[in-house]
Amino acid sequence: MIRFSTAGESHGRALIALVESFPAGYAISIDGIDAQLARRQKGYGRGARMKIEHDRAQILSGIRHGISLGSPIVCLIENRDWPAWENTMNPSGPSAKTKAAAKTRKVTAPRPGHADLAGGIKYHTHDLRNVLERASARETAARVACGALARQFLENHGIRIASHVIAIGSARIKKRAYTFEDILKSDDAWPVRCIDPAISERMIAEIDKSIKEKDTLGGVFEVRIAGVPVGLGSPAQWSSRLDAMLAAAMMSIQSVKGVEIGDGFDTSRRRGSKVHDRISFDDRSASSTNKGFHRRTNAAGGIEGGMSNGEEIVIRVACKPISTLRQPLETVDIVTKAKADAQVERSDTCVVPAAAVVGEAMAAMILASAFTDKFGHDSRADIDAAYSAYLNREY
Repeated sequence: MIRFSTAGESHGRALIALVESFPAGYAISIDGIDAQLARRQKGYGRGARMKIEHDRAQILSGIRHGISLGSPIVCLIENRDWPAWENTMNPSGPSAKTKAAAKTRKVTAPRPGHADLAGGIKYHTHDLRNVLERASARETAARVACGALARQFLENHGIRIASHVIAIGSARIKKRAYTFEDILKSDDAWPVRCIDPAISERMIAEIDKSIKEKDTLGGVFEVRIAGVPVGLGSPAQWSSRLDAMLAAAMMSIQSVKGVEIGDGFDTSRRRGSKVHDRISFDDRSASSTNKGFHRRTNAAGGIEGGMSNGEEIVIRVACKPISTLRQPLETVDIVTKAKADAQVERSDTCVVPAAAVVGEAMAAMILASAFTDKFGHDSRADIDAAYSAYLNREY
């Protein structure tokens, strides 16, 4: 299966993305990767760092002349802010002349809601910068690069991914009638990536108020995946269930505290007769993906029994307000044990629009992994043949 990992610190020299078992023979656009990196940097409520970083992907291995080789793909994304942090983050340590200045960036006041304190205790460090640098959401730039590769793979097989923001603070879309095409057309039309213009204005107003009050805001975004064939994922083991893999991937995104598939929590308040998607059959409208079976509703969100069922996959993700506040909360200094104000790092006010792009990337990686698990991962020719045979077999 396609799998990925990342490396690098928030203020280190660079971020590294590693994608393994990516099949050979797929055309890869570096511009396509950069376009996804640029989408991640947008969104109303982002902080000053987005004005510094202009993320670009540098492919170090695994692609030759625009075609994947089947070997590990390594992508490097430079941190343009590195010169200002070189002495603080240099693996060899600061120079003698700047050692005192570098020490001023030691962190001993953990932020409530952040990885600082738990990480400090876990790794037995009294400089919480050793924790926060890797825990930072800056790491998601590398994830988006990985997801961009997976997205290009999936698009070759007719699978598309889109997202939009449902809520920021108390501003929230009430209806869920928007189609995949509606979302795709309005993708980046609004700075909060919300499809409803009136609600978008309310979201912006909430963010402005939060900025003025030196606070932060969370919200909810939705990822939709169209063109997924029946049968990705498996009920054979808990770890191979597609919904379990997608939920875990979304929960791994910094600030995420909740995930639902389809109607999710709403289904717990309704009877089964009002929840489950009735199935009908009409061979006159049969296609290679549905074999003539149809559902008029999609409360299941495209997944039943841990497997894709051919309907659009719908994932909703709840993000908490980020934990770095410009008006810091009360905490305790881990060295002196005295009351203190939490560390203030340069940060955002609202990351929900950007988190939606990260959510797309994580969904792309999981779907690409599940797709190659079923249809192989050596080469495009082999995958095309296996996928075509699967779609064309009778049922």
